[in-house]
Amino acid sequence: MIIDFHCHAGRGDALTAPWNTVAPLDAYMRRARRAGIGRTVVFPAFHTDYVSANRELARIVARWDPRLIGFAMVNAKSDAGRIREMLHEAVVRHGFRGLKVHGHEAMPTREVSDAAREFQLPIVVDVVGKPHVIDMFAPEYPQVTFIIAHLGSFADDWRAHERVIEQMGRYPNVLGDTSGVRRFDYLVQAIRRAGPTKLLFGSDGPWLHPAIELHKIRLLGLPRKAEALVLGLNARKLLLASGRARAQTVAGFGDHSSVAARAARRVP
Repeated sequence: MIIDFHCHAGRGDALTAPWNTVAPLDAYMRRARRAGIGRTVVFPAFHTDYVSANRELARIVARWDPRLIGFAMVNAKSDAGRIREMLHEAVVRHGFRGLKVHGHEAMPTREVSDAAREFQLPIVVDVVGKPHVIDMFAPEYPQVTFIIAHLGSFADDWRAHERVIEQMGRYPNVLGDTSGVRRFDYLVQAIRRAGPTKLLFGSDGPWLHPAIELHKIRLLGLPRKAEALVLGLNARKLLLASGRARAQTVAGFGDHSSVAARAARRVP
């Protein structure tokens, strides 16, 4: 099964750009189905209140069940002091399987990383062209898997791509996603230098077309098993691990809600 590991959904509240206004899914879902994408990891658009945004995302995930897998989003700076509480709600009530942190707002902190470690959640991190921060959080939290969005830069910064690929090879807990990487040879280098187990297909939908992003993976000409890892098996491994951890957490709180039951079915 093909899993898109990078997509946005829901409404933002700043209204100054697409990514903080609205991320509509109807067209994306049609495109993803036609492309053969079976599951999609979604996280909110930029928002000043991620408690509200995560709750809206839970409703969207339920609407498209079982095709969507929810990841919470937090602002490590403005949400400081309540990260664990937010992730507890995201995991226990909403059935979310991971976390998204965007460096445009704040990089992962100890509070964020501690909470992700406790709930055994992978973290998708956009380091916005500043891959040196990976050398801070990755070795400090070897139990947390960090997926570096866009191989470190949505702005085609080749220096960031180079360093992230090196870090993917050096740190067992650092992976990269392919969303929005336009310098194609860095996808080639990621496979050659870090290996197919360290790369995840992502589209950065709904704004980028998932079939176009998927075609870039096809163009790598990988052996069948290697391509299957990038397109879904690597993601499935992460989602299964976080799903098992979530089941243990939910059991500890006696949550037997229909939301929890639906979330359990989302693991592909």
